Amino acid sequence: MSAPRPGAGVALARLSATELLAGYRAGTFTPSDVVEEVIAALIHTDERCKVMVTPMFDSARERAREATLAWGRGEPAGALAGVPVTVKDLIFVAGVPARAGAPVFREFVPEADAAVVQALRAAGAIITCKTTTCESGYKLTADSPITGVTRNPWRLDRTSGGSSGGAAAAVAAGCGPLALGTDGVGSIRVPSSFCGVVGIKPTFGLVPRAPGFFPPSWASLAHTGPIARTVADAALLLEVIAGFDARDAASLRLPPRRFDITPGLLSGLRIACSVDLGFAAVAPQVRQAFEGAVKTLEGLGAQVLADAPRMDAQVLDQVLKPIAYTEQAAAVVNREEAALALSDQEYRDVVGRGRLYGGVDYVEASNRRTQLRAQFLSLFGRVDVLVTPTVAVTAFAAGELGVDRIAGQSVDPHLGWSPFSWPINLTGLPAATIPCGVDADGMPVGLQIVAPWLEEGLIFRVAAAFEAAHPRSGRWSAFPAL
Repeated sequence: MSAPRPGAGVALARLSATELLAGYRAGTFTPSDVVEEVIAALIHTDERCKVMVTPMFDSARERAREATLAWGRGEPAGALAGVPVTVKDLIFVAGVPARAGAPVFREFVPEADAAVVQALRAAGAIITCKTTTCESGYKLTADSPITGVTRNPWRLDRTSGGSSGGAAAAVAAGCGPLALGTDGVGSIRVPSSFCGVVGIKPTFGLVPRAPGFFPPSWASLAHTGPIARTVADAALLLEVIAGFDARDAASLRLPPRRFDITPGLLSGLRIACSVDLGFAAVAPQVRQAFEGAVKTLEGLGAQVLADAPRMDAQVLDQVLKPIAYTEQAAAVVNREEAALALSDQEYRDVVGRGRLYGGVDYVEASNRRTQLRAQFLSLFGRVDVLVTPTVAVTAFAAGELGVDRIAGQSVDPHLGWSPFSWPINLTGLPAATIPCGVDADGMPVGLQIVAPWLEEGLIFRVAAAFEAAHPRSGRWSAFPAL
């Protein structure tokens, strides 16, 4: 890893992807200029927040030189020509370690790019580093035995969330405009909400996941998707990475996607809203921010209806855990106990619990999952989209697994404080988070937007309108600049 050139700052590193492309087109600056500033910002941020696992600075500089020459010739190659992007460490980049937050993978180097990385390269994007994750994405923070505790740039004593925590924190701190994350129980949306940025979990199968760790953790639940500072950037990145790949059995063969992110009114749109899905404990300040967001949507002309599936509090233990924990246990079925002993105790607890479920438990939970999916199918026969809070709390103390009480009510410390994210993974629906406010400590609150299967365009329509209308969208943290 070589140091950034003297005098590098962060002004270019904080520009959006669309602003970078416009600057390259106008000749205002070059990809080499941008990558130097992004590298400086990553080093600075990593010292305080622990966002990187493996820097890729030398290759990033080389790709930036190539992109600079191409722009100079008027021959940029690809929709993201010269745009920096980070990649979560659960996603394979050929020749670069993929440690997945696990001590057992400390020396593992994949030989092939994941399909999404191939798509990034074809689009001309410049990968700057691999970002932090907890082991196998099993929890909703990015802390791991490999990298330690990932912190939130809004307040360094708070968690970034996870498991795509390094990705979200880096974007929030101004280390380039784009990041790739994965989401098995909320791992794109939770850190994006906690860090005040935009994140989207696409429809299951829209973005291919292979090649990658096999068997994968959260096998039937995990999605790959974008994290960005703006709705337009998230849409641009999703257009690039969506596509068919036969190596992923869930991959959908669909035509290329194009999304309209022009802000406008939401007249004629029917938006269901629920602050608790009928069962969730929610922090009062999150409720307040959500109510304000609903008023903004009404002001944009949407018809807002108090309508949503009403879930039972037992859905976590009766549906999600038998599926998710069993899939985690299956992902390490061949791992020696001595190697597993190097992992976090909480991870070993999840694997141990997963080993206790039987085939009948898994199938019964899958049947209940089908019933939950039917509830959402019925909902989207009545409305166009659903909005909820993204997370029931704002970012808690760094280094903690989670919280065990919300508004005086006991919750599961692993997943109970994120009751709006994992139900959507169970259904395979697309869902995004966009900043909608802050709590009394200045920590971001997210609005979750859920749409019918393959209707990401509806999500972007609502998100673009909300982003343009909401005064807190696009705010930067007080994280110290270089």
